[in-house]
Amino acid sequence: MIATTLIGGLCGLIGVYIVLRKMAYVGHGLSHAVFGGAVVSYVISINFFIGATVWGFLSALLIILTSRKRQIGTDAAIGIVTTASFALGIAIISRYKSFTRDFEAALIGNMLGVSQGDLIAIVIVTFITGLTLFLGYKLFLFSTFDQEVARFYGVPTAWVDAVFSLILAATIVVSMQVVGVTLIAAAIVIPPVIARLMTDSFKVMILLSTMVGIFCGFSGIYVSWYLDVSSGASVVLFSAVLFMLVMSYTIIKTRMTRWKRKPR
Repeated sequence: MIATTLIGGLCGLIGVYIVLRKMAYVGHGLSHAVFGGAVVSYVISINFFIGATVWGFLSALLIILTSRKRQIGTDAAIGIVTTASFALGIAIISRYKSFTRDFEAALIGNMLGVSQGDLIAIVIVTFITGLTLFLGYKLFLFSTFDQEVARFYGVPTAWVDAVFSLILAATIVVSMQVVGVTLIAAAIVIPPVIARLMTDSFKVMILLSTMVGIFCGFSGIYVSWYLDVSSGASVVLFSAVLFMLVMSYTIIKTRMTRWKRKPR
């Protein structure tokens, strides 16, 4: 429960920057790339968290460098890099049959598989991510909305992108066991979208998105336990239901406001 609650808040926090940068597909693609890194880490017998994070970081940088080519769009770069990495992981698993690590849990999430080491890693990544985004608040804010202007005013956008890619990769790695590779993107995107529907303030959006993520993680794990379903699916479905409720509320509120403004 602690792990899922922290993951919900962490995904909600970093998701704000993902959504405002219009990089929603990056979260989805990078999660698949990290899966390949996790498999490679197991094969060469290095620490899972270190190996998968470095692999995800390099994948994110490769996406950024590839997308800077005018002939190649960001979506194409994501498709090439992430699917190739994911395919590599699947190929290795199919080649070597002696895997003891539960890679199915990494795909769909399994809250009962969270170990004490996983929880410690989640706490560390959550703390470092929160501290990094707090200390570099203005830099990340400027780079999020207009990189060209930020670069003109001396903001080191290349370094900002590199740091952001690193904390995004680390977030995905520690979220794999709880949410699962196939559902991480939804956990990152839905809370900030809900927050965006409720406010136009960047600071308020960060707070709301983090709180929504915490609420969905905590409540989703309860639903998962009582219904005996996958933790990742439960958290995401709970978030989706909350999104539909907020969306319905905003539509009704908008129509009521327009109706009141109509001359009689």
